[in-house]
Amino acid sequence: MYSVETFILEKEGHQKAVLQFLNDLMMSTPEVTSKIRYKVPFYYRKSWICYLNPTKKPAGIELVFLRGNELSNEQGLLDAKGRKQVAGVTFEKVADIPVEKVLEIIQEAIWLDETTPYASKRTHKS
Repeated sequence: MYSVETFILEKEGHQKAVLQFLNDLMMSTPEVTSKIRYKVPFYYRKSWICYLNPTKKPAGIELVFLRGNELSNEQGLLDAKGRKQVAGVTFEKVADIPVEKVLEIIQEAIWLDETTPYASKRTHKS
């Protein structure tokens, strides 16, 4: 089975370092698990919390929160980029990561996952 660790090891340079750093940050959070979905690492507890998406221009890693539209974004880091639900922040180097602010967003996303069940906004055809 293709693992998150294998995914990270296949990357090079700054992308690999940022992936490793963010993966370690997520996995140090109690009860968070990871799995490759849609060819990228996803992190979840009750439901999906976030994923790590390698970007080409700029060459970095976007930390994307699946319920970004429901987060406060008090830190001012999250950008929806025209997306309705998800929002993220891209880092090109580990030194660019404001760890305390990122941890605040992660904690808020986990709190949301724990306290408010995810309800799909999609409309289903009968």
